Amino acid sequence: MAFQQYSAFLVLCSFIAFRALSRIFSRLPLPQHVARDEMRTWRWRNLSVSLVHSLLTGTWALLCISEAPGMLTNIYDGGTPLASLLPCVSLGYFIADTVDMVVNSQCRASWEFLLHHALVVPCFAYATVMGCYVSGAVIALLVEVNSTFLHTRLLLKLSNNQYSVLYRVNKYINLLTFIFFRLGAQLYLTGYLMWNLQAMPHGHYFLLPLVLIDLIMLVYLQRLIRADFIPWPQDSEGRKMGKVLTD
Repeated sequence: MAFQQYSAFLVLCSFIAFRALSRIFSRLPLPQHVARDEMRTWRWRNLSVSLVHSLLTGTWALLCISEAPGMLTNIYDGGTPLASLLPCVSLGYFIADTVDMVVNSQCRASWEFLLHHALVVPCFAYATVMGCYVSGAVIALLVEVNSTFLHTRLLLKLSNNQYSVLYRVNKYINLLTFIFFRLGAQLYLTGYLMWNLQAMPHGHYFLLPLVLIDLIMLVYLQRLIRADFIPWPQDSEGRKMGKVLTD
């Protein structure tokens, strides 16, 4: 691939850029109730950076596939120069996000995100270093189309706008894009790899992470539906009981 020999440098540049973006967001004004709480302040900043990553890479993944639809049926070596740069950028973000959680002592509260990053980073690193399975990385990054609406949902909740019209509209778009771009893309990748495993060099390297991520996505979907579409039983004081999706 065109960027293979510069992959480590490109990942480093992406890492520095997202860490710098985090510093910039830390200096921007916050909603008052967010600024009063250290945990909410960190989460607002972290989600804001994640939203930028989702907007960038989700759009980028769509452009890559529209430019070369053959990537959908040639996951091993169907990448393009534009596509080969994408996993480098996203890999830098995942590493920067992991560092952000560790530095700010959010590992315990964000262990699900850390697990996701631990599964994704080796796969993306393989794609960037070896220059193969780039198409698979691009398809996997279609989930970021949904992440745009998922992060918007969480930011609206943090800003106490979960009863607004924008939140209600966003929750339906979030559910539809979750099913199509997140769950659909993941299941397509898993099915493709399982069906063509014998013909895919080192395909087994990706199979277990994909299956685990599929299971995580199914759990997330169930939690999302419970949180946004199925009312929780309420106690005598009218307070909602049970776990509300907050991540």
